[in-house]
Order: sequence, then structure tokens, then C-alpha cells
Amino acid sequence: MNFPSELKYTKDHEWVRIEGKCAYVGITEFAQQELGDIVYVDINTVGKEVPQEDVFGTVEAVKTVSDLFMPITGTIIEFNKKLDTNPELVNSDPYGEGWMVKVDLVDFVQVDSLLSADDYKVEIGRSC
Repeated sequence: MNFPSELKYTKDHEWVRIEGKCAYVGITEFAQQELGDIVYVDINTVGKEVPQEDVFGTVEAVKTVSDLFMPITGTIIEFNKKLDTNPELVNSDPYGEGWMVKVDLVDFVQVDSLLSADDYKVEIGRSC
């Protein structure tokens, strides 16, 4: 299983990639494997500021729907439109083409509260 070290992670299985004053957010490889085949991603918060740990959308798999939690407070400025027609990108490339939202960060200090790749591995019981 892949845990890119340049990303930050949450206990709710989202990842964050910081690029300047923006961040890209998606779900981890672990999360997508647990959910199974992703069939729909619903993000209706574009243009809104979403506080850290609030729900910013949902992801639907064949047998379940799961909330998506904002890892850091910010305004969602973009939804990955590729997911409209290819939601399976979340399964095949969760850290690349399967990103979900681009966020304009409000509080960079919150990034420090997120998990490192090693901390996330321990969190999900994959420390080896």
C-alpha cells in the first residue's frame, strides 16, 4: 500500500497536498480499498468555506456512501471535474488523478495538526 511521504493525512482517511497557499484533498489508498469500487463523488461545497473536520461532500461506492471530512479550514475553489465521468479514478489513482477538491487555505497552522505518512500507517495498523 502506498503512503506518499510528501502528503499529510487525517484519521478519517483524507490526504492533503500543499501547493503554495492552496491544498489538494482526496481520500487515501486505504480508504478507497475499504470502500470498494467508487461509483460517484458528490461535492456541493465549491465556493464555500468549510471548517476543519466538517463534511464537504460524499463518496459513493457500490454498497455504501461515506462522508468526506475537510482536513483543514479553507474555501473550496475547485472540484475535480474528471470525477464526474470517471469516479473510478479515486480507486485507480487516489493520490494523483483521483484528487477531489482544491482548497484555498485559511489557517496554515492546522497543517501541523495532520498526520505524517508514518503516523497514518500506525493509525491504520500498517506500521511495518
